[in-house]
Amino acid sequence: MSYTASNHPTPGSQYPQQKDNRKLIYGILIAALIGTWGYIIYDKSKTSETLTQLQGRVVNIDSARNAIQQDFLVVSAKADSLTQNNIQLNTDLTDRKTDIQKLKANIGSILKKKNASDAELAQAKQMITELNGKVDGYLVEIEKLKGENQQLTTSNQQLTTEKTQLTADKASLEENLTATKTEKKVLEDKVDVASTLHASNIGIAAIKVGSNGKEKETTTAKRANLIRVGFRLDENRVTPSGQKDLYVVVTGPDGKPITEGSTFNTREEGSKPFTSKVAVNYEQGKAIPVTFNIPPQGDKYKEGDYKIEIYNNGFKIGEGTKTLKKGGLFS
Repeated sequence: MSYTASNHPTPGSQYPQQKDNRKLIYGILIAALIGTWGYIIYDKSKTSETLTQLQGRVVNIDSARNAIQQDFLVVSAKADSLTQNNIQLNTDLTDRKTDIQKLKANIGSILKKKNASDAELAQAKQMITELNGKVDGYLVEIEKLKGENQQLTTSNQQLTTEKTQLTADKASLEENLTATKTEKKVLEDKVDVASTLHASNIGIAAIKVGSNGKEKETTTAKRANLIRVGFRLDENRVTPSGQKDLYVVVTGPDGKPITEGSTFNTREEGSKPFTSKVAVNYEQGKAIPVTFNIPPQGDKYKEGDYKIEIYNNGFKIGEGTKTLKKGGLFS
């Protein structure tokens, strides 16, 4: 059998043969994938680097914060210690103490911030330096005040010792003064008593004074015009010279004092009415005679006993009695 050539095209020649691009597409995809992974790796590397830098910065910030915090704790403890140990001195340093407390508060406020900036940390560090200076100055002032207080304490102790000694000396002087005053009083009392005058040779006479002025002693009451008292003041070497007052008390037969109502003070009998006050010019160490008259009680003397008492310096220095009789028809 013979075959003849056919005019129909063969399968490969009927349409134009198409080019296979899959390799190219695969290549592009692979290249893109590689590029993407490369970018991812690069970006991750950059991110890691940035993260490392941030972590380093955070570490540095934390380290700086911790260092500042540590410095703050040290100076704060130092300030607190000064304040607590020197409470008695704080009165004179109130303003400085207030400044220190304000600085501590400001520093603490910054250090409490979680996101404190470098500027804020630098400010905190600067304030810590300032706080240190103020604390050191505070310490200097405290030591100065302590020195002054110690000096004052020593001075006070010395003054207390001197005061105690002066008090003891004063008590001793007062005791001696009291004793001296007592002795002086005793001596004065002795001198006072010793200076009291004494009357002796007391004489009492009833006198009749005639119309011609002649005097004649009598013993009868109706004839007597006056009673004359005479005595001697004995010499006394203690009594100073000068006027001495004598008080004379005359008690009539009725037992009542002859007086005009005046009184004087006695040492033993209290207040007493007197008949006459006689002033005598006394000369120390000499005997002085004294004479004075006692007027009648009314127009005439009464019969009976007339008691005469003489006082000086509050003491009775002499006394006597004169009896006047009734008298007869021709007396």
